Amino acid sequence: MAGRKVNIFWFRRDLRTEDNKGLFFSLSTGVSQALPLFIFDSNILEQLPAKTDKRVDFIMQSLKIIQQQLGGNLLCAYGKPEDIFTQLCKTYDIGAVYCNEDYEPYAVGRDNAVKELLSKKGIRFIDFKDQVIFSKKDILKPDKSPYTVFTPFSARWKSKFDEDPAFFTTTFGSFSLMKNVVNPTHYPVFPESLPGLKFFSQVPSHEDIGFTFAGFSATPFPHINPELLKNYGKTRDYPYISGGTSRLGMHIRFGIISVRRLVEFAHASSPVWLNELIWREFFQSIIYHFPHSADSPFKQKYSAIKWRNNSEEIEKWCTGNTGYPIVDAGMRELSETGYMHNRVRMITASFLTKHLLADWRIGEAWFASKLLDYDLAANVGNWQWAAGCGCDAAPYFRIFNPTEQARKFDPANKYIHRWVPELKNESKINAYPEPVVDHKFARERALQVYRDSLNEI
Repeated sequence: MAGRKVNIFWFRRDLRTEDNKGLFFSLSTGVSQALPLFIFDSNILEQLPAKTDKRVDFIMQSLKIIQQQLGGNLLCAYGKPEDIFTQLCKTYDIGAVYCNEDYEPYAVGRDNAVKELLSKKGIRFIDFKDQVIFSKKDILKPDKSPYTVFTPFSARWKSKFDEDPAFFTTTFGSFSLMKNVVNPTHYPVFPESLPGLKFFSQVPSHEDIGFTFAGFSATPFPHINPELLKNYGKTRDYPYISGGTSRLGMHIRFGIISVRRLVEFAHASSPVWLNELIWREFFQSIIYHFPHSADSPFKQKYSAIKWRNNSEEIEKWCTGNTGYPIVDAGMRELSETGYMHNRVRMITASFLTKHLLADWRIGEAWFASKLLDYDLAANVGNWQWAAGCGCDAAPYFRIFNPTEQARKFDPANKYIHRWVPELKNESKINAYPEPVVDHKFARERALQVYRDSLNEI
């Protein structure tokens, strides 16, 4: 190293090289070169229920593209972030660590711990707003407290954005700065036997981090369909329409595509889709300012709800055997593909929490284990919306009728027949289960339980 410092850029939920704000600034300091780093965080990976996970496949594929774009220069590591940075500080003369902000409770705690570790060694930790247009303290009430209702949050968001749309969607081009990327093999070799840590000078195999390939392959470069988004407000609620939604959730979650590009496009051509992107930022704000909502009700009085949590009924919900076709179609689609249409997500969530009176956290955890686009803030926010206990939630007395929802949004049963094929086959229709509960009875029971539980406070 001969006294020459190196910056480290830490990839997290921003798996792209172009229009990546933190990467751009790590490469453009004019003083140091930058070593790109990705950490397979064992704190997260060890919580996954299986050692085959399509999201791990997707991350691997995305990292290989990044590595190619970086000229092969990408350091990967496996282990706990604090331990990894402790070792990096012994190996490299680090000028600063750059990254992009993350607002989830675990990420905030992780970053604070790494920041403190680096600070003790005189190393700066520099993070940037990148996965949102407005970060944790940009959209606040006049008294500087966070918004807890979407409509005023959205109005303030749009008002501020409209002050200077070009500024808020400014892109950060990194390709011209690739000459400043450091090849990890040019520097000291890491010891081979570090307890709980592994380092790789290229993207590791699944087996290197204790996983096996789940057989998943996704489009690495998402395409924004202008016509689809222009018609998004008309098509987004109908699960049988192929291409009725953007299907960009996974790419947005892992930062394959810049939110600045998405918002610029939506602002120009699709107000309804723009609203969905603002919902995403609203939930990011909520999870940051109210971290307790990650695993307990935002409205804490709803902790008093007496959930039934019948294990047999929950199992029928998970496997798509409730006897309600639209619910079962959604749950089977989720298990098979890792995706579920947004309208159907609302229907299935309402069914679990209201018809079966099962704790919303059970459903949130099931979705977390299955959804390819799983995002803690959005998943928690939407599950609490369905259960009535979140910020800006649906009132507890709003209970979806799954039969009416199917009639309205899948009138010809095209979506249902795709995922519950026995219903279109006369010889197999008798194999389809009877409804696990009567809708009218379930609705009245839910209303009574909610009323009784909340009145006891």
